[in-house]
Amino acid sequence: MKEILFIRNNIEKWKAIEALVDNINSVMPDRLADAYTDLTSDLAFAQTHYPTSRITIYLNNLSSALHNEIYRNKREKWKRMITFWTQEVPDVMWKERRLLFLSFAIFMISVLIGVVSTLGDESFPRLILGDGYMDQTLENIAQGKPMGIYGSEEEGVMFIGITLNNVMVSFYTFVTGVLTSFMPGYSLFQNGVMVGCFDTFFYQHGLLSECLLTTMLHGTLELSSIVVAGAAGLAMGNGWLFPGTYSRLVSFQRGAKRGMKIIVGTVPLFIVAGFIESFITRHTEINNYVRLSIILLSFAFVVFYFIYLPYKRNYHLEDANRKTKD
Repeated sequence: MKEILFIRNNIEKWKAIEALVDNINSVMPDRLADAYTDLTSDLAFAQTHYPTSRITIYLNNLSSALHNEIYRNKREKWKRMITFWTQEVPDVMWKERRLLFLSFAIFMISVLIGVVSTLGDESFPRLILGDGYMDQTLENIAQGKPMGIYGSEEEGVMFIGITLNNVMVSFYTFVTGVLTSFMPGYSLFQNGVMVGCFDTFFYQHGLLSECLLTTMLHGTLELSSIVVAGAAGLAMGNGWLFPGTYSRLVSFQRGAKRGMKIIVGTVPLFIVAGFIESFITRHTEINNYVRLSIILLSFAFVVFYFIYLPYKRNYHLEDANRKTKD
């Protein structure tokens, strides 16, 4: 790459890093770390291709300045716990918004496959959900308690078991990204087919509305979190597959770091979903409007936190940067 093209492609980024150095106290630690990684990568490239150039000296000085400021402000502030949820998670969701959409698309296509497969083969639910679950559910339907399975355990035990299971499912979806992006996609596929199969089974028994009003009480948060966890796994997997200008290891580490933030961001949702499933879902006698209100509030929160807030915090900033480059 010619030196002038290298400078033209990166000058705005370097100016932004200069601004970070000047306002170090107001910048999130992880943003500083990402900026330092980018800058040292550019410095290494310049040292290799333009060892005697003034741009190499400039990048070396800027890297030193940023390094000094980072370690001068190394101590974490108490407000990090708050800013993690209000700033860092939304910001990383914005960076990975395309992967979030991809994760959602994979999940919904898988749900459709589950629906079509169940409609086409009456034995399919037993293959996906298991004979034990199917037999118990059919017995509950015959007794007039189609959602009776949600009241089969003591609330506290159920809450702990469900919450731990859901968190483990999300971490599994994320960790499989170590084996490239295909494995998180497969995990999303499994969950989507199961959901499509489950809902279609109740539709075939004339119980779809009761099924949705019951399961989506907790499922709105739970399934949304699984989709978000899928995006985290895809982010880590893409680090292996698409390293860009970074080494494959550095790219993987960056993807894993972003993915881990996303996963941690879903844990409170799984806890709330587990609480709802254990203590509220079992009460099918609750008024349908109350249940629908809980579902809509949960959906509104998911859209606000994982879509609107990231957009609000980042879109105008990126738009301004694009106009500056133009």
